[in-house]
Amino acid sequence: MKLLDMIDEPRQLHRLTRVQLISLCSELRERIIDTVGKTGGHLASNLGVVELTVALHSVLNTPMDKLIWDVGHQAYAHKLLTGRREAFNTLRQYKGISGFPARHESSYDPFTVGHSSTSISAALGYALARDHLQEDYNVVAVIGDGALTAGMAFEALNHAGHLHTRLMVVLNDNEMSIAPNVGALSQYLTRMRTDPTLSRTREEMEQLLGRLPAIGDSMLRVTDRMKKLVKQLVVPGMLFEELGFTYVGPVDGHDVALMQKVFREGLRRREPVLVHVITQKGKGYGPSEANPELYHGTGPLQVAPTTKPLVPSYSQVFGSKLIDLAEQNDRIVAISAAMPDGTGLSDFKNRWPERFYDVGIAEQHAVTLAAGLAAGGLKPVVAIYSTFLQRSFDQIIHDVCLPKLPVVLAIDRAGLVGEDGPTHHGVFDLSYLRMIPNLRVMAPKDSWELAEMLELALKLDECVAIRYPRGLVHDEVFEQFGVTNCAPINIGKAEVLSRGADVTIVAIGTMVAVALEVAAALRAQGLDVGVINARWVKPLDVEAISEAASGTSCIVTLEENVLAGGFGSAVLEVLEAEGLLTQVQVKRFGIPDIFVEHGDHGCLLKSLELHVAQLIESILVIADHKPASILGPTHI
Repeated sequence: MKLLDMIDEPRQLHRLTRVQLISLCSELRERIIDTVGKTGGHLASNLGVVELTVALHSVLNTPMDKLIWDVGHQAYAHKLLTGRREAFNTLRQYKGISGFPARHESSYDPFTVGHSSTSISAALGYALARDHLQEDYNVVAVIGDGALTAGMAFEALNHAGHLHTRLMVVLNDNEMSIAPNVGALSQYLTRMRTDPTLSRTREEMEQLLGRLPAIGDSMLRVTDRMKKLVKQLVVPGMLFEELGFTYVGPVDGHDVALMQKVFREGLRRREPVLVHVITQKGKGYGPSEANPELYHGTGPLQVAPTTKPLVPSYSQVFGSKLIDLAEQNDRIVAISAAMPDGTGLSDFKNRWPERFYDVGIAEQHAVTLAAGLAAGGLKPVVAIYSTFLQRSFDQIIHDVCLPKLPVVLAIDRAGLVGEDGPTHHGVFDLSYLRMIPNLRVMAPKDSWELAEMLELALKLDECVAIRYPRGLVHDEVFEQFGVTNCAPINIGKAEVLSRGADVTIVAIGTMVAVALEVAAALRAQGLDVGVINARWVKPLDVEAISEAASGTSCIVTLEENVLAGGFGSAVLEVLEAEGLLTQVQVKRFGIPDIFVEHGDHGCLLKSLELHVAQLIESILVIADHKPASILGPTHI
């Protein structure tokens, strides 16, 4: 029987020998690779922290002790060791376990995460609550080197160091390369700094010097200056020391026994401690070791992630069009927040490295940097996932839209993103963007419109946002319904695809294809149905919506965004302003007031009653074409 099959809770690790812990690490890697090979998920980051996870759980007493992961896409080994081994095969599947730590899922997940750079702030909050309530437990935050690029992480470090709160931060560094001589010196420094005998000796010496009359204070000042000078010369963690943390490391993140020793000593201290751990992303799986970025997030491994699809993704369409436009205008520059591949900007980066800025995980800085670039006369395009753009909400308002700077926000992964779940669904952007003055907001129905919208946005001397979905383009759907792209993209003008006296479906973005399918089915049942591709969320085409309201019995809006303040709400506002609400029935379809769980995109649409068949049934009832009694419960 495998060791992993005997671990039902992490405290069982306390009794395992060093050899057994090493064997357990191998079993964890095997299970992670096997499961991700079937379900997809974050592979490289999880393989890199197996020993780190085992070492932490072998010295902590969770869930009493709080172990808080940053981002959370490296918590698979943590999940396997904390009572979710049997359910691990449901990873990221609908109704299965989440790919990220989630408070509702387990008491071993003290903080729900999915966005980066939150762990130190959350851990400090736990530590302060512990002290306030006079409780006694350890708090550990694990944060990656990439997450330290966000200002929030340094804000938390600064505050924790200032308060001198008992807290341990583990810096998981999988990027830094350490030369042998620096590594040997760092191990020597680590042994010195983690030896409790040396620590006590230093404290006792300082107390003794302080008692010496006349010269005691002077000696202490001299030794303190010498200590700081030596640290600046040889200690790589001087920055953290200045922030108020005791720095330990770098430590080999694949040496369980060494990490156990370091963590125990760090937890013994009643002060902020930062342990710098060096790991290899993708450890133990050859392909991911060779190319960890490719295997950061992957689909099922039976389909090689290098396989090139026959049709492009929306991100690739965006990236390709931006290159075409940049060839014609050397003022165009591109900005990414640590996602050049994911946002389709890698080719732009390789073509014009001097015109490309990767700011790291720092979305707020990305947007204000773009504002500065625009103010300086350039044409910046900021490509950020919808869920991460939320972090720069104030910067969009204050730094871009208030001064009316011509920044283009390319909002990738808008709508439901599937298995990554509630922390990553981009279902709020239409609501929080359309309320901002001086901002134009568009959403394409297909790849042609995305390219045309980007070209228009860069011609305008205004703030413009374009939101588009994750995944491959499906332009063939429009060909199937005879929809050809011939109507130019004009500011605030919708595309009226057909008119209908009974029902007019006004859809935005990805839901236009759904609207066409629904309309075709409804026509087969005798309804006269029209379809409008809104194209614009702000400004809305008031004329097209008003004409539709005057010539139809019911208007239906479709959006892959929350209903609260979203596209449908904007249509209602237009009808109210035009005095048409009493003349036409209106029904909005979109994301209700919930956080949508993880799962296959189709399953999620069904769970939200946004599947084509469900929409057909609902609209038939609204149009009094079918009695509501025949509608049974929705099943998936």
